[in-house]
Amino acid sequence: MTRTLDIEVTRQDSADELPPFALGWVSAIAAIGALALLATLGQYGFFGDELYFVSAGHRLAVSYADQGPLVPAIAWVMDLLAPGSMVALRLPSVLLTVAALVVSALIARELGGSRAAQALTALAYLTSPFLLVQGTQLSTNSIDTAFWVFISWLVIRWVRTRQDSLLLWAAVVTALDLQVKWLVPFLWGAIAIGVLCFGPRELLRRPMLWAGAAGVAVTMAPSLIWQARHGWPQLGMGAQVASEQADIGGRAMFVPMALASAGVLGAVLLLGGIVALLRMPELRPYRFLGLVPVLLTIAFVITGGRAYYVVGCYAAVMAAGAVFATRHGIAGWRRWVGGALAVVSVAVLALTLPLQPESKVKPAASEQDAWMSLSVYGRFGWEDLAQATEAAYQALPAPEREPAVIITDSYWQASALDLDRAKHGLPPVYSPNRGFGYFGTPPDDATTVIWVGGDGSEPRSRCGQVSDIGRADARLGIPGVTRDITIRRCDHPRAPWSREWPTMLRLG
Repeated sequence: MTRTLDIEVTRQDSADELPPFALGWVSAIAAIGALALLATLGQYGFFGDELYFVSAGHRLAVSYADQGPLVPAIAWVMDLLAPGSMVALRLPSVLLTVAALVVSALIARELGGSRAAQALTALAYLTSPFLLVQGTQLSTNSIDTAFWVFISWLVIRWVRTRQDSLLLWAAVVTALDLQVKWLVPFLWGAIAIGVLCFGPRELLRRPMLWAGAAGVAVTMAPSLIWQARHGWPQLGMGAQVASEQADIGGRAMFVPMALASAGVLGAVLLLGGIVALLRMPELRPYRFLGLVPVLLTIAFVITGGRAYYVVGCYAAVMAAGAVFATRHGIAGWRRWVGGALAVVSVAVLALTLPLQPESKVKPAASEQDAWMSLSVYGRFGWEDLAQATEAAYQALPAPEREPAVIITDSYWQASALDLDRAKHGLPPVYSPNRGFGYFGTPPDDATTVIWVGGDGSEPRSRCGQVSDIGRADARLGIPGVTRDITIRRCDHPRAPWSREWPTMLRLG
């Protein structure tokens, strides 16, 4: 009975076991996705996090307060190859997103899906308002999601073939992913629980799996040492994220937002895939996958995570849903799906991709609306901020400019000004916010500070004399970041910055 449930059947890898790959359809869908992404790469301006990645890349380290070193390293390389180019900076996200789309179709093939199932899975990936659109900018999400898709494919392929080298490759991808975010252990934990419940339990007994895990631990050692020396700031990001999520509905909005991230077709295949994995005899060896999105949702709801944290597992489950739809769909499903997909694909891509000209983008009606549409409004106002800061700095008497520094309220503001220092002739830039706070401390002889943003309480608590000396605003942008910004002059620090700075560091 145990062996029946465990499904401990050794399988041989054979091309005959798999349906033909839908090369033509998948290639066409991937090409559409790539063209849609490439068409938007130069649209608007840099997203705030992109500026931060480039700034962090100029200060390469084995770890950062709020992320691993891989994305800043990618940003550094792309900025080195094409300085200041948004298109170059975003190309790695495009490549990984399109690769993940293709691998999603390969997952459907591994599950025994026909050409139609493979194409349907790729279309679901294409029309997802998150899975595809995140490829329009360099982000930790676009890299992390793609790595989860690759890991899922390798594990599923191992279930079919029992080739232990696949587990080693999965460990390599996991090690890379941990240099981006610390979320992938949740995926492996969900897989392990699913395997314990439904099999194949043999997976957890494979020496190669644990050898790979040991290798991953070794690669994490430098990052863990850095975190330990700096008080484990990355662990504090969990509480910060939970706080930010509370402002947009909190845990109650997690499931609706997670489903919305899959898109119309994707949500149908996702829900159908969970049912299919738990009930379809043909998918019994992969039944453990049906628990993965459920367990991840529970874990991230409990920890207050963001809804998109779970989307990396969608490709595998949507593929199962596509297999079910193509094998057991109602009569005429091909005509229905064909017409619906054409409409959904165009509508979703048009609504979610940043295709609208900047002149047509309307200012956010409120600060909350701006934060809800962060992916749009987070790309505007940086030049306005730099010009206003330059004007405030140049208004200082000449003898006071050289020892002056800039401190910003937000790490986005600091990154934007830091990268534009040469262009605008600005002094060194600092911020106590997020990872930027660990990039350096203002020198103790900096007796004059240009303080950008915030409500003024911080400079008043740190300086003996504070005065308003400028304003920054932009038609588009986020209030408090690039809109409605007060620039202050802060003189006569109450204590040396080297002593004050550690008490000023904050992740939020």
